[in-house]
Amino acid sequence: MNHFVYRRGELYCEGVSLASLAEKHGTPLYVYSAATLRRHVRVFEAPLKGADHLVCYAVKACSNLGVLRVLADAGCGFDIVSGGELYRALKAGARPERIVYSGVGKTERELAEALKAGILLFNVESEAELEQLEAVAARLRRRARISLRVNPEVDAKTHPYIATGLESSKFGIPIKRARAAYALARTLPHLDVAGVDVHIGSQMTDLAPLEEALRSVRALIVELVASGVHVRYADVGGGLGIPYKPGDPAPPLPGLYARAVLGALGDLGLTLLLEPGRLVAGNAGVLVTRVLLTKRGAARRFCVVDAAMNDLLRPALYDAHHELAPVKRARRAEGVFDVVGPVCESGDFLAKRRRMPEPLAGELLAVLSAGAYGFSMSSNYNSRPRAAEVLVDGDVARVVRRRETYADLVRGE
Repeated sequence: MNHFVYRRGELYCEGVSLASLAEKHGTPLYVYSAATLRRHVRVFEAPLKGADHLVCYAVKACSNLGVLRVLADAGCGFDIVSGGELYRALKAGARPERIVYSGVGKTERELAEALKAGILLFNVESEAELEQLEAVAARLRRRARISLRVNPEVDAKTHPYIATGLESSKFGIPIKRARAAYALARTLPHLDVAGVDVHIGSQMTDLAPLEEALRSVRALIVELVASGVHVRYADVGGGLGIPYKPGDPAPPLPGLYARAVLGALGDLGLTLLLEPGRLVAGNAGVLVTRVLLTKRGAARRFCVVDAAMNDLLRPALYDAHHELAPVKRARRAEGVFDVVGPVCESGDFLAKRRRMPEPLAGELLAVLSAGAYGFSMSSNYNSRPRAAEVLVDGDVARVVRRRETYADLVRGE
């Protein structure tokens, strides 16, 4: 559920019309709903009531400071994967002791920054990183609290680019090597071995792979505790999907997800760490774009809009589907169009073969479910300034990132 609804034939975000925002702030324009963000956190947390847990929103999904502040105020911790995301989370008011640091390639500078900040936990992804973190912690005379990310070699049955639990994945330590890696970690005096971490992929629509992975993780935790490791945290990652396309299999509800996690690990006396990203932000944001023109090719008809693959990369990168909605409904004959942007790439499309009312130049379209991995993956390709971002809370709309200018494109060059 989200708070983008039609009123008298016009699409609104909470109490504000998208047409008014486009008129005031231009397009392409990202618009986020604070009420939707809060609701998704509540829905995700409700089935976990009574369990010792911390929801750590995955900053990479949508990292705008305004969005992060809404989530921090809603009680979220944060899952980060870079020094820049640490900086953003702290700027947004996050408490360091509610931050978990994931990622396969952390630099010594990033490790030092996180140690100085006093974050909750490092999810370490290799034996080499154990040695690296030990050296940085020793130099700073600090102790780093760690989990090891284990790779259970489970197929999440998602897009290969966002599947992270396979043998071929760069992520984590193969679970067959995990016991030796924990033995190594316990010999390093500046590391506090505190947990186990697993994450098998994003946009999961089936819980069976997660349940299989959690069975392996449970067995590992039981064995580690028996060997004297003081395991206090189990980080089960995120990955719950959202509906993008009508007719696709519905992703599991948060209640079923919570039941799977608690069923596998809930009796072990651990603090559960959960890292939703897409589930929280995906349907909380739309990309508003304006029709520039239509054109007829030899085999296709094209609707050319002012948003492009630099603004929303998911269709080009994953062949991802995003529903399109007219900002103002119109009754006219329909046609089948590829909705494309101005970037000089054949891969620059937002949608292919969509049946829609014949678009007219100047009309506005909303690209739905664009809150996650939308702006955060955007770029200046073709020297295009990045879009503005607006956060709506009730009937109040605030620009939380101004539109870039041409001068911004060459700043620093």
